[in-house]
Amino acid sequence: MDTIIETVNLTRRYGRQTAVTGLNLQVKKGEIFGFLGPNGAGKTTTLLMLLGLSRPTEGTATVCGLDPVRMAREVKRLVGYLPENVGFYREMDAVQSLEYVASLNGFEGAGARKKIEELLDLVGLGEESGKKTAAFSRGMKQRLGVAEVLIKDPQVLFLDEPTLGLDPEGAVQLINLIQTLNREKGMTVLLSSHNLHQVQKISHRVGIMIDGKLIAEGSIDSLAEEKFGLDQKEYSLEEIYMKYFQEV
Repeated sequence: MDTIIETVNLTRRYGRQTAVTGLNLQVKKGEIFGFLGPNGAGKTTTLLMLLGLSRPTEGTATVCGLDPVRMAREVKRLVGYLPENVGFYREMDAVQSLEYVASLNGFEGAGARKKIEELLDLVGLGEESGKKTAAFSRGMKQRLGVAEVLIKDPQVLFLDEPTLGLDPEGAVQLINLIQTLNREKGMTVLLSSHNLHQVQKISHRVGIMIDGKLIAEGSIDSLAEEKFGLDQKEYSLEEIYMKYFQEV
């Protein structure tokens, strides 16, 4: 399986504070990678460096074989980013919002309209297409945000706390959508989240960041074996995470 995201000694300092320290990370093409850690662990800073929105102090990164520092525009064409808080023009409806984003990405006309219809159906908003985004619930806004980032057919999705603040039904719908994109479109997903149960449900591998350092990376089974040894018990990601966290 090819590596689609790689960092080598990636470091970001803000004055005397180090947000990310010597990060060495690999995400394989076609996998869902769960990026875990408490607030302030460096997850969002890492995503911003991978997007070319923040320049590393030291080290390097490649996304789809490209350097985000030197080729930020090219990287943005290949990557979709859903931030923690998605914003929309309140006076626009779902179709108008997607038409606007499509035009920014150079897609217009009948082809764009057909794609917008398909995306709204994919994210479960086909029947809400004429509703103003001001009336959308947070879950609906998150799903519309996913549709926006899919306009350009990205190879990779960066999702920063996508289910934060969602009710259980909204969270399940969004998690199912992420799985569908990965399974049916082969989309690589880097998922930053506090919700360990959701991450365990859909991730092929996970990485745990604490205080700006990646302290563990691998499949949930391999991390459980590393911390608890070989036995008959199936450990939850929460148990594994807390074991690492307590030993830092």
